[in-house]
Amino acid sequence: MENGLEVDFLAVNSGEKSGDAIAFRYGNLEDPAKQMVIVIDGGTLESGKNLVKLIKEAYNTNYVDLVICTHPDADHASGLREVLNVLSVGELWIHKPWEHSEHISHLFHDGRITDNSLSQRIRDEYNFAHELVEIAESNKVNIREPFAGLKFGNGEVEVLGPSVDYYRELLPNFARTPETKESIFENTIRGFATKAVQWVEDALHIELLDEFGVTSAENSSSAVCLLHFDGNKYLFTGDSGVESLKKVIEYANNNGIDLTNLYFLQVPHHGSKRNVSPIILNAIKGEVAYVSASKDAPKHPSKKVLNALKKRGTRVYSTEGTNLISVHNRPMRPGYSTINPHVFYDKVEE
Repeated sequence: MENGLEVDFLAVNSGEKSGDAIAFRYGNLEDPAKQMVIVIDGGTLESGKNLVKLIKEAYNTNYVDLVICTHPDADHASGLREVLNVLSVGELWIHKPWEHSEHISHLFHDGRITDNSLSQRIRDEYNFAHELVEIAESNKVNIREPFAGLKFGNGEVEVLGPSVDYYRELLPNFARTPETKESIFENTIRGFATKAVQWVEDALHIELLDEFGVTSAENSSSAVCLLHFDGNKYLFTGDSGVESLKKVIEYANNNGIDLTNLYFLQVPHHGSKRNVSPIILNAIKGEVAYVSASKDAPKHPSKKVLNALKKRGTRVYSTEGTNLISVHNRPMRPGYSTINPHVFYDKVEE
């Protein structure tokens, strides 16, 4: 039987808050013993339950080879508790920020903060991530932190970012760590103000994105993972931002990995215009792109981002209340049908 691949994007939420819940399997999909199953983020607790149902019923297994938590935000980590509690898991990739406290404790105002107390405070604040680690440890699941260069299987899955050094640069600026002496994000992320949406005209020859998008330190710490399968490349970006993706591009260039000829791209942070730029989209190009976005999220996905991808020849699809699947060497799964990609929008939000 020819090897095949299925990538599932589950719909997460129906309000302003989006989330990611992604699973894929590859190999001989007719024989569960000869397939590899990987989960990337679990969305909410409800979407975690839907992931379990998908893996049991569509993937015909109770075993997940690898679970990846890209970063500790609840809309990515929460549902993975269900996956780890209900299914058998071989390995968990997750950052453990509390274990890096000794490298950043000197940056804080309060002289009473010790390495141990800082570690405890971070552990308490990022309780979803810590709970995932506790569940994995109790189930004797192998745990590794997803830093650049980490590989899985025979190297078919590789982490392209962040590096451990960049992660430690970001950690003091995580929203729920104590206030530091300096914060490169405090005048940007915390200074965003809500304003009325303005619409502008767009055309194929116009570039409306800029290079100045800024996202949170937690988002920037997202593990970016590349899957190589049957000559195709599939890139999963979590909620990465412009600066972190520039470092991913640098890592790829230094290691002979071409990101301009991807087959599949997950658009970061639910299609937010703050997470990509012309430089990013000129260096990271996919034949198809998928966006995890809530059904009713007013800003996700950004039509400006959708258009920017289409200008570069990419077909773009988004969940927005609908489960999506991308297949390779496989028939369409029963109950699914072909959908059309996003059209080009004549007007986009400023």
